[in-house]
Amino acid sequence: MEKVVSGIRPTGKLHLGNYFGAVRNFVKMQHEHNCYFFIADYHSLTTHPTPEDLHGNVKHVLAEYIACGLDPEKATLYIQSDLHEVTELYLLLNMNAYVGELERCTSFKEKVRKQPENVNAGLLTYPALMAADVIIHKASKVPVGKDQEQNLEMMRTFARRFNRIYGIEYFPIPQAYNFGDALVKIPGLDGSGKMGKSEGETNAIFLSDEPALIRKKVMRAVTDAGPSEMNQKKPEPIQNLFTLMDVISSPKTVQYFEDQYNTCKIRYGDMKKQLAEDVIGFTEPFREKIKELLSNDHYLRKVTRKGAAKARESAGTTIKEVREIIGFKPF
Repeated sequence: MEKVVSGIRPTGKLHLGNYFGAVRNFVKMQHEHNCYFFIADYHSLTTHPTPEDLHGNVKHVLAEYIACGLDPEKATLYIQSDLHEVTELYLLLNMNAYVGELERCTSFKEKVRKQPENVNAGLLTYPALMAADVIIHKASKVPVGKDQEQNLEMMRTFARRFNRIYGIEYFPIPQAYNFGDALVKIPGLDGSGKMGKSEGETNAIFLSDEPALIRKKVMRAVTDAGPSEMNQKKPEPIQNLFTLMDVISSPKTVQYFEDQYNTCKIRYGDMKKQLAEDVIGFTEPFREKIKELLSNDHYLRKVTRKGAAKARESAGTTIKEVREIIGFKPF
C-alpha cells in the first residue's frame, strides 16, 4: 500500500465545507492506503504564534476528525509536536534550503501581505517543515489543494536535493493525491463564494453547531425578492442555497423547491426552514459523537499515544538512516 501523509491545522472547527471537501475523502483513503494524519500544531504557530488554548484546539480537532470517521485502528493519527524526529529533519532540510527560493514562495508572499507585523522565520521556512512532515515517512502521495501546489513542488525539490547532494536515491519524490470529482464545493451562507471560517462565523455551518444556532444561521442566509419569470436562472445566492440542499436534503425535497422556484411560487422562508432541519438531522450524529469524545480524555490520550508510537516507528528509521547518510556517527 502507498504511504499517504496529510496535515490537519488546529485553528478552527470543522464545517460542512471541510467535511464534503477533504475529510470525507480522508475517511475513504484510510481503507485504501497506508495513511498518516497529523494535527499540525507546529504549523499553526506560523500564523497564530500565541494561541489562547493550543491544547484545547488540538483536542477539539482530534475529536472532530474521529467523529467524522477517521479510525485510529486503520490510519496513524498523531500530534505533530509528539514526533520530535520531524523537527530534526526540518533542521537538516533547512541547511540546504535557500533564502531566495523560500522568499519567492507564493504562500510566503501572501502571508507577508496579510500579516506584515508577524513575518517570522517559521513562516519563511514553512515549506521545509511541510516537506519534513511528509518525507519523514518516505510517503509517495500527499493531498494538496490549489493553494498548496507550490509547497508540494518545494517538498519535491527538497527530496531531490537531498538525494543529489548525498548521491543516493533515498527519498521518494512525493506526488499530489488528486481527489478529482470526489471533492464537493459547499457554498457559504453569505451569498457568494465557498463556505469557510475565514469569511466569518455566520458564513459557515460547523459540525458541532447546536440546532438553535443552525436555524439562526440558515434563516439569515442571503436571498432576493424571488423569481419574476417562469424557469428563471437562479442568481448566485439562491443557487448556493439549492446547492447546499442538493447535498443535504432528499431528492424529493430538492425537486419540490425546484418546482416552486420555476413556477414563481417559492417562499424562501419555507425553504430555509426545511434546509435548517435537514442540516440539523445531518450534523446530529457528528455533533453527539464530538461531545462524547471531548468528554473522554482517557480515550483521546490513548489514541494520541498509540499514534505517536506508530509514527515514531516510521520516522525513527528515517532519521537514523538520514544521519548515517549525512555522516553523523557515534564515536
